[in-house]
Formats: sequence, C-alpha cells, structure tokens
Amino acid sequence: MDFTRPMPPDPYSLLPVPATFELSSPDVSPGEPMPSDHAVDGGNTSPGLHWSGFPESTRSFVVSCFDPDAPTPSGYWHWHVLDVPASVTSLARGAGAADGSGLPDGAFQLTSDGGQTGFEGAGPPPGDHAHRYVFAVHALDVDSLELTTQNTNVHAAFNVYFHTLARATLTGTYQR
Repeated sequence: MDFTRPMPPDPYSLLPVPATFELSSPDVSPGEPMPSDHAVDGGNTSPGLHWSGFPESTRSFVVSCFDPDAPTPSGYWHWHVLDVPASVTSLARGAGAADGSGLPDGAFQLTSDGGQTGFEGAGPPPGDHAHRYVFAVHALDVDSLELTTQNTNVHAAFNVYFHTLARATLTGTYQR
C-alpha cells in the first residue's frame, strides 16, 4: 500500500484573509525544522512566541498550533490557548505546560487532539514526511470566546473564525 499523499494547503488559505500582523519566535524559524525539545519525543516544550502590529481594536488573542499534514482528514490540533488578554504580546518558552502556570491571568488551554492538557509537541508518525506545525495568533474583537476547557479545538476554531480581526502565523517543520 502506498501511503504517499499530496501536501494539503495551509489550513488558513481556505478561509477569508483578514488583516495580518507579525509573529516571531526565538525557537521556531519559518519553514525550518524545529528542535526536538518542541516534539513529543524531545521535551514537549512550547516555543516562545512574540507578536506585534495587531489592530488597536483587539480585545483578546487566541494562540494555537495545528498540523495540517497529520494522517487524518481534519489535521491535528496540538495546542489552543484561549482568552489571552489584549495587553499580552508574548508567551514565554514553556508557557504551554500542562498546569497552565506559564499562561497570563484569565487565559486557559484546551486539550490537544491527542488528549493532552497543554502543548503537545510535534509528533509525526516515524518515517513520514516532514510535517508542518502552524503556530497562529488570532486578534479577536471580543474579550472572551466564552468557551471552557470542556470545548474542543474545533469549537474554538469555529468561534475564532467569527471574531477574527487579524491573524499572524509562523510555520515550523518536524520529521522523525
């Protein structure tokens, strides 16, 4: 059986294009392999992220990490941080710890598609092609999406869609 499959598009390319802003990381370089400490077989540590240039009317942010290359029809959500206050413009390396201790007041994490609380590092199947890990920060027009830890990543993505003022993305890769 041939498991080769075409590379799906950037998941955000299928949605309307909002305004954009800048997202950078000292740990992830655009289009480059991520260090193993950001993988499930390394350290499972969320990278540091910094954003700027978002609209002044931003009332909160959502931060996420998505693998569009996962061998599923719907990709794989590795991380969702909701209700990040508009005054916050960065998350430190390791902010995605399961206990949430690195998150700003009021922000919380959803469970990853693998059932992990906090950041679930890159984990493509061994021997598969390099997967893309799309880190995104969405600037929202509401203080809160009014979701809870009981909501799924799809619930979050659906609600984010209707409240996005602007989006910034940064994509790293990982292969095992």
